[in-house]
Amino acid sequence: MTSLANPRVAVVGAGIVGTSIALALRKRGADVTLVDRGEPGHGCSFGNSGAISPGSVAPLAMPGVLASVPGMLLDEESPLYLPLRYLPQALPWLLRFVASAQPRRVEAAARKLAAIHTGAIEAHEAMTRELGVPELFLRRGHLHLYPDAHYLGKDAAGWRMREEYGFHVERLDRAGILALEPNVCDRYQLGMYLADHATILNPFRYVQAMARAFTGAGGRFELGKVSALQQENGAWALKGSGSGPGTFDHVVVAAGAWSKQLLSPLGIQLALESQRGYHLQFIGGRETVSRTVVLADRKVFVTPMEDGLRVGGTVEIGGLSAPPDARRAALLGRIARDTFRGLDALSTREWMGHRPCMPDSVPVVGAAPGSKNLWIATGHGHLGLTDSLNTAQHIASAIFGEVPAHAAAGAQLAGA
Repeated sequence: MTSLANPRVAVVGAGIVGTSIALALRKRGADVTLVDRGEPGHGCSFGNSGAISPGSVAPLAMPGVLASVPGMLLDEESPLYLPLRYLPQALPWLLRFVASAQPRRVEAAARKLAAIHTGAIEAHEAMTRELGVPELFLRRGHLHLYPDAHYLGKDAAGWRMREEYGFHVERLDRAGILALEPNVCDRYQLGMYLADHATILNPFRYVQAMARAFTGAGGRFELGKVSALQQENGAWALKGSGSGPGTFDHVVVAAGAWSKQLLSPLGIQLALESQRGYHLQFIGGRETVSRTVVLADRKVFVTPMEDGLRVGGTVEIGGLSAPPDARRAALLGRIARDTFRGLDALSTREWMGHRPCMPDSVPVVGAAPGSKNLWIATGHGHLGLTDSLNTAQHIASAIFGEVPAHAAAGAQLAGA
């Protein structure tokens, strides 16, 4: 930790997590440069489903996940899909993923996730007001839908965890579902309703507003690709195109799924993998649902966005370099049209992004081991939006010495 009152800090990565960190640091008086190869919010943050979901305390790897592995490899329409071509590269991560499903590890992950989620809804509501975009915040709950009790039973452990951590869940029958969302088809007979959850109705515009607040407060944004980090006489330099001259007292790596490539040459090995997520955005049809609706049996989120209906979700473990698989987006379209009437005539656009995910679903937030004044904030998986502001507060507080560098707000430390 530097003793400077106004430390020079570089934040690598301008998604929702990196931009939140840059803004939090600038508000404390740091001299901050935010660097990304694309404009703020143009990566994974552009296409997410907008859910603010503090009740998501159950990790992706739950007891019994081993039985799902054959389906992951063989069923191209599986909600969790790993193409056989990518199995050799993914195998180390997959083995850790399966190991993370041990009950004691699941319990530990849930504790950490619950801690870093704390206060997320209130924090985002306050931030949208601060940024002048309160219309982006919708607090109307999340409705999870199931065809019947059999499908609900598959997720029973996750719902028990939510209730153990104090989240109130209302179980709905078919009539209860229709009272909230009258356009849901007959397939779904049971619902689980988290009334206090929230949604950001345009995640990209949210990040853009945050980036404008950052630069308006004197922060700098630089467009360029950072290819390496290097320590020089106790300071940090960014190597690559557009990284700018000079050195920094601190560097925060918030580069999402690309963080692993930056950190590996420094001897920091993260078990980080890209969960390739897809969405299909209907141009129009926003009124189809009035809140975030989760088709839980298919792991699909349906969200009323500002400019249409967004249908996103599922997981593809396929690496950073392969092109998008159009079949995954087409699958989302079929599911949406089968579930809701009135979508057939609407045009659509497709998107694929890389969610950075650890095997136990717990983000890496904290000081990098063995590298002074290097910080890591990545691995948030599906919960980058939910946890962005809390992650930012932790990193900023640690850099300014307000909390110990090793206290990572409930998330695991880098190298742990």
